[in-house]
Amino acid sequence: MWKRMIGLYKDAYSGLPRQAWILALAEFINRCGFMVLVFLNIYLTKHLGFSLIQAGQILSAYGLGSIFGGYLGGHFCDRLGVRNVQLGSLILSGTLLIGAGYASTFGSILILLFLYGIVSAAIFPANDTAMTRICSGNMLTKGFALRRLSANLGITFGPVIGGFLILLDYRWLFWADGLTTLASAVVIAALMKSIPAGAGTGPGGGSRPARSPWRDRPFLAFMGLLFILMVVFSQLFSTFNLYLNSAYGLAENRIGPLWAVNTVLIVLIEMVLIHALRNRSEVKIVALGGALIAIGFALLPFGRGFGYAAFTVIVWTMGEILSMPFTATITAARAGNAVGRYMGVYSLMFSSAMFVAPYVGNWLYAKIGGDALWPLAGGVGILAAAGIWMMRGTLGGTKRPHGNPVPIQ
Repeated sequence: MWKRMIGLYKDAYSGLPRQAWILALAEFINRCGFMVLVFLNIYLTKHLGFSLIQAGQILSAYGLGSIFGGYLGGHFCDRLGVRNVQLGSLILSGTLLIGAGYASTFGSILILLFLYGIVSAAIFPANDTAMTRICSGNMLTKGFALRRLSANLGITFGPVIGGFLILLDYRWLFWADGLTTLASAVVIAALMKSIPAGAGTGPGGGSRPARSPWRDRPFLAFMGLLFILMVVFSQLFSTFNLYLNSAYGLAENRIGPLWAVNTVLIVLIEMVLIHALRNRSEVKIVALGGALIAIGFALLPFGRGFGYAAFTVIVWTMGEILSMPFTATITAARAGNAVGRYMGVYSLMFSSAMFVAPYVGNWLYAKIGGDALWPLAGGVGILAAAGIWMMRGTLGGTKRPHGNPVPIQ
């Protein structure tokens, strides 16, 4: 049995090019410092004394900045080069994070978080575009899954360490997050020298002409439904931690280990599961994953305690595992020779969700309470997942040929 399990993991990780592992390493280092956003809502309301509405406005300012940054990052990938966008995003993000730790007024924090949202969001389309050019065929989803795995492995450390750093001083969160972001830039600068060419090929392996994602109606419909689902999922960064703190009575240093439940599951099973599902319909898998995300959140008011909270985390984590890698694969498959622009719209969708989610979530939390918020969020998420399921015949496949090594710009 052990031999079979080892073989399963070996198959799941085999075939990925060296540059994919370097990109994953940079992502891991960056996410090891993922602390500020996790505890930002609590920091703003309980440490700095802002109201829920003010905290929601600051979080939405970050989201608004991310809207611009995610789209511009993809736009500039096709013009300035992937590597330049990656380095610029990481260096500016790390610097702004450290600076934000010394801000205390509403206006200063709102401006710094807005700017941070712009520069930090640019890394997502840049990394997605790089992985799309590095991997090919069935390796593409596996490459996205590897990058997610490395990010989530890093996140395993971030919130846990952050929960204890808070006991010393909240400012340590900003320093730790900022320094790991700068360290990730060093990895990219030192090790990422080339990526494969041939981005943007279609399902059968032939090149597709460049086109605007704004004229791709099935893709835009998919992005719209995914946006609704991501507004629900993005409550993780606002009302989720607040609810666990107030309704469940969990202190910050007990919320951090719940995030570890999420990341440990991803590390243990995502690559193997993605490998096992490599020949299944991506759209169906995304729809099923979306439904599990919604159910996991809807279950929150029906129990209490760390154990029950961990159970709900397991449910929505399975949904995250099933949906997230395949959404990027579907986007890359439709991109033709406009991978950067498609990934820019893809990041724009996520950033828009990050903008809307905290404002709407905090507002609903204040008006109707957490016990009513989560079933409502779950119902909306299930409707969005059903809409994605209905698109299973309209979105294309993912087969892509291998490219030739060319320098990163």
